[in-house]
Amino acid sequence: MTRPAAIVLGCSAGGPEALKTVLGGLDPRLPQVVLVCCHTGSETVELLCELLARASSLPVIEAAEREPARGGVVQVAPAGYHLLVERDLHFTLSTDPRVNLVRPSIDVLFASAAAAWRDALVGVVLSGANADGAGGLRELRRLGGCAIVQSPDGALASAMPQAAIDRAGADHCVSLDAIAPLLNRLCLP
Repeated sequence: MTRPAAIVLGCSAGGPEALKTVLGGLDPRLPQVVLVCCHTGSETVELLCELLARASSLPVIEAAEREPARGGVVQVAPAGYHLLVERDLHFTLSTDPRVNLVRPSIDVLFASAAAAWRDALVGVVLSGANADGAGGLRELRRLGGCAIVQSPDGALASAMPQAAIDRAGADHCVSLDAIAPLLNRLCLP
């Protein structure tokens, strides 16, 4: 696998706490783009960004239309919009129909990021209560990316990581505490 240029993370139920653990363990020198899609059930992600910023070693901001994907920054999908990465590595926000009953959809983000970064992408599926992310992770792996899945046994909600394993498989299925150290090893020289 090529040294990753980007990391995409997806979660829902139990996700904010899982994200705090992962983002808090990332090396602050990490140069990769870090994108997050979390089903918050809220009309705004401002509170989620503030919560994650308190734990993260990297700055956390909300992703915006036509903005570039930025290395060394965590960019979070806005509520109510699918977040897509274009081939020029800028964002598009879409109000297309819900996918897996949700918008933003992890599948949409993962698939568009996989098309943009191909084998230079790492996808991470964390705790969640539905199957969103499994299809996108399968596409990510098909295009040569690396798939990391939180062990369903340790997830607050195991449906999402279990669906990812069942439908896409995983290059690494590890405990929550092992994900950040693994990302650091994969991403840093």
